[in-house]
Amino acid sequence: MDVRIVLAFLFKFSEGSFDLDCLGEFDQRIAFGQLKRFSWRELQIATDYFSEENVLGRGGFGKVYKGVLADNTKVAVKRLTDYESPGGDAAFQREVEMISVAVHRNLLHLIGFCMTPTERLLVYPFMQNLSVAYRLRELKPGEPVLDWPTRKCVALGTARGLEYLHKYCNPKIIHRDVKAANVLLDEDFEAVVGDFGLAKLVDARRTNVTTQVRGTMGHIAPEYLSTGKSSEKTDVFGYGIMLLEVVTGLRAIDFSHLNEDDDDGVLLLDRVKKLQKEKRLDAIVDRNLNSNYNIQEVEMMIQIALLCTQVSPEDRPAMSDVIKMLEGEGLAERWEEWQHIEVNRMQEYERLQRRLDWAEDSTCNQDAIELSNG
Repeated sequence: MDVRIVLAFLFKFSEGSFDLDCLGEFDQRIAFGQLKRFSWRELQIATDYFSEENVLGRGGFGKVYKGVLADNTKVAVKRLTDYESPGGDAAFQREVEMISVAVHRNLLHLIGFCMTPTERLLVYPFMQNLSVAYRLRELKPGEPVLDWPTRKCVALGTARGLEYLHKYCNPKIIHRDVKAANVLLDEDFEAVVGDFGLAKLVDARRTNVTTQVRGTMGHIAPEYLSTGKSSEKTDVFGYGIMLLEVVTGLRAIDFSHLNEDDDDGVLLLDRVKKLQKEKRLDAIVDRNLNSNYNIQEVEMMIQIALLCTQVSPEDRPAMSDVIKMLEGEGLAERWEEWQHIEVNRMQEYERLQRRLDWAEDSTCNQDAIELSNG
C-alpha cells in the first residue's frame, strides 16, 4: 500500500462534543513497513524463557507474554500456537509485511516477528493499561475504574480503527473477533484495536468463505456462525456486543444465569434488549460508575449497539455510519426505522404463533375424535 494513499485517507477530527477529549487518531511516530526480524534467543531472554509469570493473556491464537528487550523497551510477545502456514515461511512473512502497513492511531502496530521451523511469534508494543476487558472486570484493589468519558473514547476509537481496516486497507481486513479483551489501552487510555493482524485478510475480488469460524461465543455474528462467511458486518456485530460490554461492564455471555428462573437468558444482548424495552436504562449501566454518567449518552450507546447487532447483516450500519452516530449524526432516523421494523417483526411473530397454536389445538381435537371411535 502506497504511503501517500494511506496519508490521503487520514481523517480530520470531529468538533462534536462526544469526542472532544479523545486524542488524535494518527501517530506520527509510527514508521511504515519497518519491521524487525527477531531471533528466537532474543525473545527467550526478553520474556524470561516464556515464564508463566510474564503471561499477559491467553486467546485462541496463543499466549501473550510481557517482555523487555536488550535496550529496555517493553514489548508484548504473542506466541502463536494455532498457526497454519500452507505456503511455509515465505507466506507467513508476506502476511506479516502486509499487516504491518495498516497504520492508524487506533490499531496496534507490529514491531517485528520471529520464525523458526516450529515457532511463529509476533512482537507488539506493550500497552501499559492492558485491555478494556481488564479495566472493566479484572481490576486489582486500588486501581481506578474506567470513567464514562474514557468509555466514550473507547467506543469512538475502536470504531475508527475498524473503519480503517474495512475501508482503507487493500485488501481489506476483517477482524472477526471484536471484543473488549481485544481492545487495548495505551498510556493515555486511548483505544487500540489488537489481534487484527491474525484475522483473515479479505481480498474483495475473491470469495469470503472461510474454512474455520474464529471468534468468541457471545460475540460471533449469527450468519458467520451458521455459514462460515465473514464480512465487515461480522465485525459490526462484534462491535455492538463490545459496546454493551463497555456500558454494562459485563461479559457477553454468562452461564451463571442458566439455571435462574428469569427469562433473560445467558446472553448479554438479550438482557439489554429486555431492559431497554422496559425503559430501565439505569439497570443497564455498570454499577462501578456510581451514577457518574450521562443517561442520554448511555441511551445513545445502547441504541447504536442494538442497531449493530441486528440479525440480518444487511440491516447493520457500516463502521463509518457508526462513527457518525457516535458523533450525533443520523442516529434518530435509523433508530426510528429499526423500531418500526421490530414492531412489524413482533406482529408477524405473534400471528404465526397464533396459527401454530390453532393448528396444534385442531390436531389434538382430531386425535381425540379418532381415538373415541370403535
